[in-house]
Amino acid sequence: MLEELVVANLGLIRSASVEFSPGLTVVTGETGTGKTLMLGALRLLMGASAPKGLIGPHGTDIDVSALLIDGDEETTLRRTVNAKRSKAYLDGAIATAGALSDATTGRIAIVGQHDQHTITSSAGVRALVDRKLGPKGTKAREDYLDAWRAYEARRDEAKTLGGDLRALEREAEMLEFQIAEIEDASFVVGEEVDLRGRVARLRSAESLAVEASDALTALGDDGASLYLDAATRSIRRANDVDPTISDIADRLDATVAGLSEIVSDLVRYSTNLTSEPEELDRAEERLALLGTLKRKYGDSIDDILTFHKDASARLTHLRLLLESAADIEERIARAEATVRSAGSALSQQRTKAAGAISDTATEHLKDLGFGDPVVVIEVVGADPTAHGADTISLLFASDRSLDPAPVSAVASGGELSRLVLALTLSAGGAEADVVAFDEIDAGIGGATALAMGMKLATLAVDRQVICVTHLPQVAAHGSTHLVVRREGTTASVAAVAGDERVSEIARMLAGLGESDTAQQHAVELLERASSGGGS
Repeated sequence: MLEELVVANLGLIRSASVEFSPGLTVVTGETGTGKTLMLGALRLLMGASAPKGLIGPHGTDIDVSALLIDGDEETTLRRTVNAKRSKAYLDGAIATAGALSDATTGRIAIVGQHDQHTITSSAGVRALVDRKLGPKGTKAREDYLDAWRAYEARRDEAKTLGGDLRALEREAEMLEFQIAEIEDASFVVGEEVDLRGRVARLRSAESLAVEASDALTALGDDGASLYLDAATRSIRRANDVDPTISDIADRLDATVAGLSEIVSDLVRYSTNLTSEPEELDRAEERLALLGTLKRKYGDSIDDILTFHKDASARLTHLRLLLESAADIEERIARAEATVRSAGSALSQQRTKAAGAISDTATEHLKDLGFGDPVVVIEVVGADPTAHGADTISLLFASDRSLDPAPVSAVASGGELSRLVLALTLSAGGAEADVVAFDEIDAGIGGATALAMGMKLATLAVDRQVICVTHLPQVAAHGSTHLVVRREGTTASVAAVAGDERVSEIARMLAGLGESDTAQQHAVELLERASSGGGS
């Protein structure tokens, strides 16, 4: 339930902190005081858009927050709005307006006279009917949704095929060629560097042999080796006399050994430096093949191999599509038949629920001042959609002597407000923990207003109901009474009880809160409401 609502700078309300109780809470106040702003605060906390025009004259920001309690679970909601942006908070953490909407869905519902979309659109009436579905109807709806999703999947598959199997076959053939071309080449990462080095060596084999021969001559027995041997002998003789140069002798020995290894490596290198035109041709051909593949598939062997991987995955997908294409039409037909069958079962359950809503709503409307009203909810078969295989509409006549017609064409403001309440009650639309009615009593009065107050009080037996009203007959049924008062550009909200409540009801009755007659009538009205009397 809604435990507390705190409002700052919302319209004329500078600041207000209101604690709510179970049962029916009525909100009253003279015209222009801003009594509907309390429900405006609730709408903001339910994630509704934040009109900048609601920012009051008492600051730069609207700041509204609420505490919801469900058993041992507490949820805090907060919303701030200024000229530039809106912020939302859920349990103290920054959130989105959508998160507030999710947190309040099923817990708070607001019904206003102008919420006509709930009963004038097919979607709105369908939502009312689906609330009334029992376990069997709910199962039928779930089965339909499963069938529709399967049907959509088959149709999406057909769209993917695009109706041009030959184009897919051509694409598959091209992918097969490309994959085979890459696989036949068998390039591996790093091979390009090796190839280019091999080609360079093979092309310059003769000049490299000359350079290697010259190096061997310079390092051989008549070159560096000769002088190093002489130096080694001299150092060893010196070392025999002066051991302090032993380190030099050791390093010179290492140099001689290193030179010997270099000479051996050069000999092997020279031996392998043979001019092999056939090997050069093979290396150049492979390098040319790599260039061809790079022009087609990427700038490097890595890119070529990535293309191969992606092409293989696409080919696998195409083969699956082509395998399924042969019977796609048949599978679509089977899925559509399942959808239509599930839709028919759901429509039957909706027709049953619609009849129950119509009958109950008619009785509610009689209590609300209609003599012999007609409420008809039509469920007519239609092509399947995501919501069902039917179209649902509401027809209404204020009297059986009139032909039922769409609500938007025949219901006045006062009739519409009563119809909204009757349908909300009969469809179990008050499933939410908190149900708020925003001036739905326009255009009615007298005994009808008393009946509406009784309906609202009945609705509030097992849930919290909030009603913004201008009718004393409705206000008298509240278990909690909040009054919005205005002084200049500032409005305040306070709970009234006892004599203060009598004065407020008197003001609503006669415009004279201190009138003895008005107060006497107010007391009588409050006593009648508390006793459950409706006339």
